[in-house]
Amino acid sequence: MIVLLSEWLSNYVDALRVFSYLTFRAVMALFTALTIALCLGPKSIRALQVLHFGQVVRDDGPQSHLKKQGTPTMGGILIIGSIVVTMLLWCRLDNIYTWYTIATLVFYAAIGFADDYLKVVRHDPHGLRAKYKYFWQSAAALTLACCIYGTANTPDETTFVVPFFKNIMPDIGFLIIPLAYFVLTGSSNAVNLTDGLDGLAIITTITVAAGLGIVAWATSNANFASYLYLPYVPKASELTMACTAIVGAGLGFLWFNTYPAEVFMGDVGSLALGAALGIIAILIREEILLFIMGGIFVIETLSVILQVGSYKLRGRRIFRMAPIHHHFEKGGWPEPRVMARFWIITLVLVLIGLITLKLR
Repeated sequence: MIVLLSEWLSNYVDALRVFSYLTFRAVMALFTALTIALCLGPKSIRALQVLHFGQVVRDDGPQSHLKKQGTPTMGGILIIGSIVVTMLLWCRLDNIYTWYTIATLVFYAAIGFADDYLKVVRHDPHGLRAKYKYFWQSAAALTLACCIYGTANTPDETTFVVPFFKNIMPDIGFLIIPLAYFVLTGSSNAVNLTDGLDGLAIITTITVAAGLGIVAWATSNANFASYLYLPYVPKASELTMACTAIVGAGLGFLWFNTYPAEVFMGDVGSLALGAALGIIAILIREEILLFIMGGIFVIETLSVILQVGSYKLRGRRIFRMAPIHHHFEKGGWPEPRVMARFWIITLVLVLIGLITLKLR
């Protein structure tokens, strides 16, 4: 919105052209989302307390978590709202990738909201039943995947990038639909599983989003895309603002979510943020890079799959508790230590992911 307005006004005031510069808009998107989250955070927490939207804690979890019972949840509304408003302000609204990202955030936030509402308000410990949650996640993912394929104008928009191999970049065509489906459903659920400790899910999401933002900028730049052997996708420029908006909103939320947390994001936040990382990776054609950068999300998901599989097949558990962050908690690690070490691992993985862009 601001971009279109500044372009019109720049005909009269030349200095306003700065608002159309990508780097300027990226920085301003970060500060805008951060400001919105910090300013509305206390009011949002009070509103959640008045509405009695309190966290429900599992009885079989770590004993240290029992004190979190009743802490305001569904704070993801603040995160998603900050990101969407920021994108409407600083992204080009004539770019279809802007709307794909916003639609993803809204669709998956709605699914998470329904789940949280049933748990918190209706006091249903199961929330939205797994089959219904998976159905709506699948419906949203398939809809977005078909739209992405239908609006692809160049082979670069359906190219499959393999890290370390610059000559292996096949055009997968319609196969982008099942690929996008699995990435969206997988990433949304992976972040949801990671959201079990104060600050863990949001700090890892911030770090991965920052890495994807750098790649989105390079992908939309003809010179850097050519130099790094990346698909050249000009429309990906607006995803840079989406990523910095996630970083800004995430930092604002982390101010209140750091240990001991004043508010939790709930499924409304974790599902939407996970899906947002997924859609950005799909649009910049870096699905494997997301797998590398989001290694913690992958490990958390695998720990749950292995735990459930082992218990059903052998009647024995592999971990003290799954997801794996609870395993370390039950092993005596304080919650802040688990969060800090998992973040360090994520930071290293993001740097490794960025290095793969050059090692090709």
